[in-house]
Formats: sequence, structure tokens, C-alpha cells
Amino acid sequence: MTFRLILRNSSPPSVSPYRLLDEQDRELAWANAFLDAQRVRQLSLRSLRAYGYDLLHLARWLHLTRHPLAKINQSLLLDYARYQLDQLPKPTPSTINHRLGVLHCLYRFHYGREIPGGKAHFHRNYTTRSPLGYGRPHRRVTTALRLRQPRCVVVPLSADQVARFWNTFRTFRDLAIVALMLLDGLRSCEVLQLQLEDLSISEAHLRVLGKGNKKRVLPLPVEILEVLQNYLRCERPLTNSPFLFVSWKGRGRGLPMSAAGLRSLFRHHRLSSQVPQANPHRFRHTFGSDMVRAGMSLPALMHLMGHTQIHTTMIYVQLAPQDVWHEYARAVAQRVRLLSPEIS
Repeated sequence: MTFRLILRNSSPPSVSPYRLLDEQDRELAWANAFLDAQRVRQLSLRSLRAYGYDLLHLARWLHLTRHPLAKINQSLLLDYARYQLDQLPKPTPSTINHRLGVLHCLYRFHYGREIPGGKAHFHRNYTTRSPLGYGRPHRRVTTALRLRQPRCVVVPLSADQVARFWNTFRTFRDLAIVALMLLDGLRSCEVLQLQLEDLSISEAHLRVLGKGNKKRVLPLPVEILEVLQNYLRCERPLTNSPFLFVSWKGRGRGLPMSAAGLRSLFRHHRLSSQVPQANPHRFRHTFGSDMVRAGMSLPALMHLMGHTQIHTTMIYVQLAPQDVWHEYARAVAQRVRLLSPEIS
């Protein structure tokens, strides 16, 4: 049986527009009921789409192995993880962990309890504490299977790479998009969701709708303000669209810029600049790393980047080897000065 995920834009606001169908175009009730519940929780369309593809993968595996959802236990969970590791191309540990997490949420949603044990059990005690080392440690218990993920290493773009990529742009709209990612740390989806009413040029700030529909206000440096003003004055076509960034040529002229359009834009300029590492998320990493190196406090950076957990912000507290040597040389020089006898 062939399952597929479709998008129905005509769905009411309380129903997920993403639907799972079988080969007869019948809805998978157990999957779509879960998606509808997430829609009621006000999850973003981006999150619903990710959940939909995870459920699609699960539905295909359940059909292949002839296991009903109600019979899932931790032994079958281990089989599901093993099945994914044997696939080519092999998914990343984070992808597998996300699928397993969605399966746990799905099971709790339908049956009101955790996935029971089988021949395999993943009961584990561990201790956590504040990421900054403060407070008393807390004992926690987990029963979930989770793959070990490699530590995330932030590799920001160099100043030369940024300059080469930046110099390939010729329109104010595209320069404004890159500037918002590089100088304000916006995500690509946040850039696309910006509306005209979110921009306050007179007060030099911008309202951003981030993950989980959480709003934050960001300052706009002079460099971004100038580019945005030129875009609005010279390039943005006359349109009724409330979105800040719209297409300015072709059949889509005046329509909101799409995620596919943004990907195509970056793909073209990666080739032109010969900077293959340049992508929206890498620019966000570059912003975070630059702010840490400039001495910005973690709470302030956490707010600017829209993080809900300081663990995420601390990813950027990673120094390159040359930075370590620089700090070492500075510290040694300071120590030598302190130990040197004064000459009278």
C-alpha cells in the first residue's frame, strides 16, 4: 500500500492542512487525528509538515511489518530504529530521534500512557543541572530509546566568505534578506513571515514572529535600515500583499516570496560567489558566533535569537583554535606583567 502526504489549503483553521492518505485516497484516521490535535495546539505549518512526514514514514513501516499501532512496545521501537539505520541513504541520528519522539507523542495521544516494555527496556536514571553549573542536581528517569547524537559544532563563515557572498547581490531586496540573517540572526522562515506592519523605520526596530508563535522585538542597525528603505522606495512593486518581501518580477510579481524562491536565491549566489557553505542557517550561526566573540551576554543573545532554552544559545560559546591561542597569549602577557618586579 502506498501512503502519501498532501496539503489542503482549504482546510478550516482548526484542522491540519496536511493529511495522510492511502492508495485509495482514504484518510489515515489515527495519523490525521493527531495532526488535527497539533493544529489546535497552534503549531506552525512548518512543524505540522515535519510531523506529517514523520507519521508518513511510520505508517509505511507499520504497513510493511504488519504491526498495529496499539501493539507497539519498546522492543518494536528498537526494531523501528534498526530498520532506519539499515536504510540507504541512512538518516541522521537527529532525524531518527525526532521520528521516535513523534511516535511517543502519538502513542500517548491515543492510549494515554507511555509505550510499554517488551523484551527490551530503556529505563535509565540520570542527573541534570543548570547548563551554567548552578543549582542543585535533579534526578530524572527516561524510558525512551534515543540515539546518541554527535555534538553540534558551530562553523561560522569567515569575513572573506561573507564578503564574497555579499558582493554577488545586486538588488536591495536580496541584500536586506541576507542582512537580517547576518546582522539580526533571523531564521529563513522568520524572514519570509515578516510583514510591513512589523517594520518600524522611525524607531529602528522590527517585530519578529518566531518558533512557537513567540514574538520578539529586534533592533535594526543603520546598515539594514538603509537597505530596507531603498528596497521599499525603489524595488518593491505596488501590491496589496501585507508581506515585507515579495517577488518583483515574473508571473509571481507582487506575491509573497516563497521558501522555494529563497532556496533558489541562495543556490544561485552560492555558485556565483563560490562559497558552498553559505546558507540561511549558516548566516544565523555566524551572527551568534560573532555576538559571543564581541562579548554579548548569553541572556541577551538568547533573546535576540529567539531561543527558549539557554542550552541552545550555549552552542555558540565555542572558540576556534586561533581564538584559544590569542586568549592564552593575552593571559600569559597579563600574568608576566603582574609578576615582573617594579623598577624603581
